[in-house]
Amino acid sequence: MQTGQIDYSSATEQIRWFRFASPQTFYPLAGKLIPWFAALAVLLCAAGLYLGFFVAPTDATQGDAYRIIFIHVPAAWMSMLLYVVMAFWAAIGWAFNARLASVVARAIAPTGAMFTFLALWTGALWGKPTWGTWWVWDARLTSELILLFLYGGFLALVAAIDDPRRADRAGALLAIVGSVNIPIIYFSVVWWNTLHQGASVSPAMAPKMAAIMLQAMLLMTLSFWAYAFAVIFVRARAIALERDNAASWADAAVGRARPQTEAAT
Repeated sequence: MQTGQIDYSSATEQIRWFRFASPQTFYPLAGKLIPWFAALAVLLCAAGLYLGFFVAPTDATQGDAYRIIFIHVPAAWMSMLLYVVMAFWAAIGWAFNARLASVVARAIAPTGAMFTFLALWTGALWGKPTWGTWWVWDARLTSELILLFLYGGFLALVAAIDDPRRADRAGALLAIVGSVNIPIIYFSVVWWNTLHQGASVSPAMAPKMAAIMLQAMLLMTLSFWAYAFAVIFVRARAIALERDNAASWADAAVGRARPQTEAAT
């Protein structure tokens, strides 16, 4: 770009992306992406489970019981990350009155709750042979359980309010306040003396596991991300269609013809 000239290319690209902030344009885009994310989730999960359960070596201390980490750890990561993403989109919807952002926040909540439950359940399966008990009121476990309650509270709150906009604002407030629990979960093993082991994977240090174990864990994490995208897009499309049921784009999306008298008006 020469001096004195205006570069319109970046502005044009931003406009193209912003057009997908409308439910009308988001709906067909998400519909095209869902099969790709679903297929990617299946392939990555199959590869991750194969490496984790059949290729990775047996742990010298925990034996084969440790293999639950290939499901437990990615699920725990997803439970926290999805809550942060949910709170972010809920806040965007509240601050800018962006309908689609609030729709996405609602669509994320059930998937985040599912991963949180999966993390707690697999943690119990892992805790029984290693700790000798299914559950302890450990700081990490307790804060993760609170996260499940926060997801459930968000879902219950938005469902209890009939007006969607009021429900979105109330849910956003709860999601934003509840996000303080995320650093508590992450740093609980550092701040308190807990039974739960410290992080085996951290950006600040080298991995404390064999390379094949790390590869399996990362593949499972990516598969969970792909699965999350697929099901969240499915749910977001359904919510957007329900909210804009009377709009003309919704009729076109489902192939529904309006009565002639209504179409004329």
